[in-house]
Amino acid sequence: MKTNCARSLALLGACWWVFAQATPPRRGLLERRYREGETLVYRMKAANEGRPYEAQASGVVKKDSSGAWIEEYAWSNVIFNGAPLSLPPASVDFRQVLSLDPRKPPAIPNLAIVHPTLIGPITDLLTFYSDLWLAEQVGTLSKPGDRAYQEHGTPASWADGNYVVLGEDSIDFDITLTEVDAAREAATLLIRHVPPKKPQVRLPAAWMREPVADTPNNWVEVARNGGRYVAEVGKETFDVQLTVSLSDGRILSGTIENPVKAQVRDCQDAALTDCGDSRPHRILRQIEISLAH
Repeated sequence: MKTNCARSLALLGACWWVFAQATPPRRGLLERRYREGETLVYRMKAANEGRPYEAQASGVVKKDSSGAWIEEYAWSNVIFNGAPLSLPPASVDFRQVLSLDPRKPPAIPNLAIVHPTLIGPITDLLTFYSDLWLAEQVGTLSKPGDRAYQEHGTPASWADGNYVVLGEDSIDFDITLTEVDAAREAATLLIRHVPPKKPQVRLPAAWMREPVADTPNNWVEVARNGGRYVAEVGKETFDVQLTVSLSDGRILSGTIENPVKAQVRDCQDAALTDCGDSRPHRILRQIEISLAH
């Protein structure tokens, strides 16, 4: 999961520009109404290129030192590839701070202290909260069909300089309120992370500029393989669907569908000009969460 988790972190890092540019909050349909001491338990099920995992996040509502509302989560019941995972003490003691308070922009926690298997669940839960936080700041979503488009495009990088020498994606945010169910007191949102009209990723070789799918390529990765290189290029999207309580703004459930449609070549040189034939590579991450109580 290492590369995909790194991409999640890069995506979240890319969101800071959007968060910084968000207009002053206009409270509306999606407003989170906190109660101190409220408890929440989310169960997560996911698959990363066919490898399943599960985890549970148990949280409690508090106020931080600035007076902003936060939700503080502990992670447990981790199952990876069908086997329970015994977390080390540092991961058991780790607390992830999330918030839908407009005064508290999303933040990436210190992941150096947690077990690597927890990085995916932590960053995926943060993606759910980050997307809803952004949707709340729009302030104009009140009836089914209301839509907001946030251009971004600035590439995010997950290259580590050692194994991954180039890793970038470029996305915009397309937010739609798809349903308001008064009987269930719930609203449904679709937040699509989509390729911009002109993606800003670096494509060092001419063959990488040929679209792999139906949009300009917005995803690229070049990794070392001994003295050679594995180069991939293609289209990446995220479809994030959230069901939100109209009574208090809690996330009731959510899904992430994160496909990458790519073409990959094995290359002999760093310039990626001496390469073999291309072959298709499809990457798929699927995540779902549900509020247990």
